[in-house]
Amino acid sequence: MAKGRQLKGRIRSVQNTRKITRTMELVSTSKLKRAQDRVVAARPYAEALRQVLADLVTPELADQFPMLRAPAPPGKGGPTRAAVVLVTSNRGLAGAFNSNLIKEARRRVEALEAEGYTVDLYGVGKKGIGFFRYLGRKWVLERQDIGDRPTAEHAAEIAEPLIAAYAAGELASVDLVQAQFLSPLQTPPATVRILPVETPAADPGAPKHDYILAPSAEAILEQLLPLYIRNTVYRGLVETAAAEHGARRTAMKNATDNAGEILEVLKRTYNRQRQAAITQEIAEIVGGAAALQG
Repeated sequence: MAKGRQLKGRIRSVQNTRKITRTMELVSTSKLKRAQDRVVAARPYAEALRQVLADLVTPELADQFPMLRAPAPPGKGGPTRAAVVLVTSNRGLAGAFNSNLIKEARRRVEALEAEGYTVDLYGVGKKGIGFFRYLGRKWVLERQDIGDRPTAEHAAEIAEPLIAAYAAGELASVDLVQAQFLSPLQTPPATVRILPVETPAADPGAPKHDYILAPSAEAILEQLLPLYIRNTVYRGLVETAAAEHGARRTAMKNATDNAGEILEVLKRTYNRQRQAAITQEIAEIVGGAAALQG
């Protein structure tokens, strides 16, 4: 059993750790609110883009745009390369947040390689880049400068090379591995298909929009499709940033609660030892006094 001085040292250590985790929890809570606001602000624009795309794309137009056509399999003259974009955080202490994203990316890479594709990796975030680099994988693109405040310019810098490679017939598909921000407590990993663009299915219950197109639908789609892809990447970056803060806040709250429970056990053990020592001293005093009286 640990001595009283050792217990006091452990109590001070756990108290200092609890202060740190509590501070990190408060910081993540503050950042989560701003990140959640960015997620909410991005959704109406993305929904409007999705609705316009669903109304404009027809089977005839789909054949005219490479970004809407799925290429042939690699064994039938199609591209032999596919791209996976992995979005993780630059920092840890977020529970299983980054490891879940890495597992999702590994599953997707293994599935593509089983189909006969050579996978090109595009990484955003230090944690995912470091893991695959440890496995000996080479990255086509590494971005560790985006952080938890992504912008539309960051999304465009990531999406433009992918769009150009797919339009040139070099890539068969592009997948984005991101975190879905359902709530601060629910941030599951997800794989989103970026290219070829999967035309959103029109809602049969929604009213049909009657557009007056100027210029033609072809000219509008030529500008709309790259915009839709960049917006999809931007939403992935924003939702992953918000999910990171939610996961870190949950992890730090759990660590703070655990530190409190450990403190209770240590204090209880220390008090018992102190009371036992006091009782022993009293017994020795009483025994000595009785001996002197005898």
